[in-house]
Amino acid sequence: MLTAHVVFATITGNNQDVADIVTEGLEAQGCQVQETEISQTDATEFKEADICVVCAYTYDGGALPEEGLDFFEDLPQVDLSHQVFGVAGSGDTFYGDDFNVAVDRFAAAFKQSGARQGALSVKIDLEPDQDAIDRLDAFAAQLVATAQHLA
Repeated sequence: MLTAHVVFATITGNNQDVADIVTEGLEAQGCQVQETEISQTDATEFKEADICVVCAYTYDGGALPEEGLDFFEDLPQVDLSHQVFGVAGSGDTFYGDDFNVAVDRFAAAFKQSGARQGALSVKIDLEPDQDAIDRLDAFAAQLVATAQHLA
């Protein structure tokens, strides 16, 4: 059985919703999933999972979540060459070029760790609607398919 760890950072609750949807999608694919808040998680915990997911928001001017800075800085230092990763996040298109840039920055950090991208990143505008839920379910399914292929 594949294992997954979903880590989230949220202010409004939208990214916890995103994480919950991804967790449910991974469970529906037969994964054993752990979901934790980013400030309560050490990046090395990803070494224990087959699939690693971050769901984070972008703050003021494209900044990363303050409570997740240590996690973000540690992530590229962890050898995740045997893990598959995915990144999703909710943001607000009102912020233009800064819309969900944390998603891209976390994906880059994962790549530096040696992890393999298992699905294209998903960026959600505000609260997840049915279209977003469908996209996140497909994201979860693709992560599992990639992990199974590489196993």
